Amino acid sequence: MGAAFTPPSGEAKSFAYRPPVPYIAMMRTPSRFNPTTGLADFWAHVRRPQPYRWTFISLSILPAALALYWGMGSTVYGDPERPKVTYITTLDPARTDAAITAENRANQEVKDLRAAAVERAETRKREMFKALGAATGMDVEEMERKAEAERAAEEAAKAKRLAENEKRIAEAAGAVAESADQ
Repeated sequence: MGAAFTPPSGEAKSFAYRPPVPYIAMMRTPSRFNPTTGLADFWAHVRRPQPYRWTFISLSILPAALALYWGMGSTVYGDPERPKVTYITTLDPARTDAAITAENRANQEVKDLRAAAVERAETRKREMFKALGAATGMDVEEMERKAEAERAAEEAAKAKRLAENEKRIAEAAGAVAESADQ
C-alpha cells in the first residue's frame, strides 16, 4: 500500500472515502463511535443534486420536530392560593361558656347511653355463647376467666395509652407556655 492511493473512479466525489488503514491502526481508533465519517457521508449525500431532496429531508425532520414541540410544551403553575380557614360555622359564635359546657354534658350523656347499650348487647351475647358452650360440653368458666383477663389487659393498655397521651399534651402545653413567656 503506497501513500498515493487512488479510490475507484467516481466514489471520491459521491461518498466520503477513506483509504484502507492497516489492521492495527483500525484497532487503535474507535471508528464505530466516531461520527465524523457518518457526517461526511451525510453531507456528500445532501450535496448531490436529487429531485425532491428537500422534501424528503423536511419530511424526515418533521416527526422529530413535532415530538419535540409536543414534549417541550410545559405548563408552569404559580403558587397555590392560600386557603381561607373557616372554623365551625354550624355553632353560634356568640355562645357563652355555660352554653358550651351544657352542650358538652348533653353530648357526654348520649355517649354514655350508647356505651351502656353496647355493653348490654355484649353481655347478652356472652351469656348466649356461655349457654351454647355449656350445651356443647365446653368448659365455660375457664373460657370466661380467659376472656376477662384479656379484657382487663386491654383496659390496662388503653388506660396506659391515655395517661401517656395526657402526659405528652401537658408537656407540649408547658413548652408552648414557656415559649410564650419568652
